[in-house]
Amino acid sequence: MATASPILARMREIPKGIWVLGCVSLFMDISSELIHALLPVYLVTVMSVSMVTVGIIEGIAEATASIVKIFSGAMSDWLGKRKLLAVIGYGLAAFTKPIFPVAGSVNLLIAARFVDRVGKGIRGAPRDALIADMAPAHMRGGSFGLRQSLDTIGAFLGPLLAIFLMWLTTNNFQAVFWVAVIPAFLALALLVFAVHEPARPTGLRKVKFPLSLPELNRLGSNYWLVVAVATVFSLARFSEAFLILRAQGIGLPLVLIPMVLVLMNVVYALVAYPAGALSDRYHRVTLLIIGFCVLIAADLVLAFADGLVGVGFGVALWGLHLGLTQGLLAALVADTTPQELRGTAFGMFHLTGGLALLAASILAGVLWEGFGAQATFLSGACLTAIALAGLGLLRWYLPALGAFHKPQENA
Repeated sequence: MATASPILARMREIPKGIWVLGCVSLFMDISSELIHALLPVYLVTVMSVSMVTVGIIEGIAEATASIVKIFSGAMSDWLGKRKLLAVIGYGLAAFTKPIFPVAGSVNLLIAARFVDRVGKGIRGAPRDALIADMAPAHMRGGSFGLRQSLDTIGAFLGPLLAIFLMWLTTNNFQAVFWVAVIPAFLALALLVFAVHEPARPTGLRKVKFPLSLPELNRLGSNYWLVVAVATVFSLARFSEAFLILRAQGIGLPLVLIPMVLVLMNVVYALVAYPAGALSDRYHRVTLLIIGFCVLIAADLVLAFADGLVGVGFGVALWGLHLGLTQGLLAALVADTTPQELRGTAFGMFHLTGGLALLAASILAGVLWEGFGAQATFLSGACLTAIALAGLGLLRWYLPALGAFHKPQENA
């Protein structure tokens, strides 16, 4: 097993552009989470919106982002350019941020939230394909893991900053929303001026109709097997909102509720890069198997925990599983697809995963209402076990095809 120091030393070898893209994700996540951590409360307490309306807004926004990703990914393959679409996506997100503090109606807030998620959908697949294009083949896992770590740092700094600023401004929502504008435009500036898209390789095939059946067939059986396993896995990974509900139900004070996501994301951020770097030395699917087993353990702990310490341990395990799986799944997509179709591949991967996550959250809510929290988490463990069986097939099938990854001899 690799020691920590060589893994950390290899961070310096990751191309500068990937570091910058990670910082872009970090700053945009700080901005988005500053707003999203407060927006549901703002809508209900200030704008007098019902909880049902909040749920509809969030559901439509996230579903829109998932659907847009497939088209933006395919467009990046058709254009042969990734950065332009990433700039458009991050630009939409940045330019909607000033709307939140000045919006005088619910409709304007809904429109801003919708456009923000459209921006997320536009940038997601091209950005991931750009990382795959930039990363050396033997450092793909570490590259995706690094971006995921930096992104997740933003995911927990945003809510922490929101808590501090709400205290500092005596619960002035508009003032906090204005602060969120700054990191959003910083992220956009970094992307525009500090990220340089690599030249398209000479002789790389031009893709005319990325979403046509012949092109989708070119993605190959290895890729579709990865997508199938990841989709079943997403059915087991319902919204983290249920972690918050579990902690609240066990007695966590309301003022400390944000700490649930902070704990989860701290563990996630600490694990994502080392897991990715290890997957460049060892078989990615082996590490994914460990990650799937950790999710089963997290579900079981959360199902049977009877105190805050147990729930906290379960939440930490949830963050650990995210760190062990999310970057590695993205690296597997890059491993198993031709370069000229990577945008389409990531778009389809994000679309199926997003729709599965939406279905999983609905199922989790139904089970919670009908049978309680324990049934929700036990169903997650069962679905993860099914995905684990598919992962075992993937572990056997890919090496048999001579497909994707060999450990580096002198890594």
